[in-house]
Amino acid sequence: MADTARIDKWLWAARIFKTRSLAADACKNSRVTINGVNVKPSHMVKAGETVSVKKPPVIYSFRILQCIEQRVGAKLIPNIYENVTDPKQYEILEMSRISGFVDRARGTGRPTKKERRSLDAFIDPALFGFDDDDDNEDYDNY
Repeated sequence: MADTARIDKWLWAARIFKTRSLAADACKNSRVTINGVNVKPSHMVKAGETVSVKKPPVIYSFRILQCIEQRVGAKLIPNIYENVTDPKQYEILEMSRISGFVDRARGTGRPTKKERRSLDAFIDPALFGFDDDDDNEDYDNY
C-alpha cells in the first residue's frame, strides 16, 4: 500500500462516494475538509488524518487507516477507515428521515392526498401549540 493517496481517489476507493467525479466535485465545492481545512481533489492524504465530508444534512467524519487509490470490496472497508462521526449527526439524519415529507425534493411533483394529510397532521399542532380540546374549554367559560 502507498504512504499517500489523492483525496478524491481515496474517497472513491473507500466507497464514500459512488464515483470519483462526485468525490472531486465535493472537494471543489468545499464539502470535504481534512483536519478542518478545505482541500482540492489533488490533495495527498496520509494515514491518521481525519476527513470530514458534508452530505447534507449530516457531516460524516472518518479517520484514515490506509491510503488506497484502487477500489476494494465492501468487506475490506473496516481496514481502510474508522468512522468517527459524532452521534448527534446520526440523530439529525434520523430526524430528517422522519420528517422527510416536509421538505420535498425538487421535481417530485405535488404531494398526493395521503402525503398532504400526513403533512397537515405533522405541521398543524406545531404551528398553533394547542389541541382541539383546549378550544372547547375556552368557549365553555364565556
